[in-house]
Amino acid sequence: MFGVTVRDHMMVAHSFQGELFGPAQRLHGATFVVDATFRGDALGDDGVLLDIGRAAEELRDAVAELGYRNLDDEPEFAGTNTTTEVLARYLADGLAERVRAGALGSSERVTGIVVTLHESHVAWASYERAP
Repeated sequence: MFGVTVRDHMMVAHSFQGELFGPAQRLHGATFVVDATFRGDALGDDGVLLDIGRAAEELRDAVAELGYRNLDDEPEFAGTNTTTEVLARYLADGLAERVRAGALGSSERVTGIVVTLHESHVAWASYERAP
């Protein structure tokens, strides 16, 4: 299995509902390092799984849609705790749509996408799905 990973980052504001979250129930900021890994079993005749430059551009566009926003105000997250896991799934779903739409070029060899959001150097969460 091959994997191609690109990285970006985003800064958001949000709050959480529920006693579990303690002080994070108040509005606070978060900065995430975002890794998107595209997986596949085979390379093309050109020796690559997909165009890494286009993958980086699509990840940058996906995180820009969330960056510098208060996620509590975004309709798509109404009634949802925007935890690291939820945001990883949201970004993975968006990247899967971009793969299916051909935004990454000839990416028919991509069989999986993993998005990992790093909250810090010691904590992160991932979501994996098919494109």
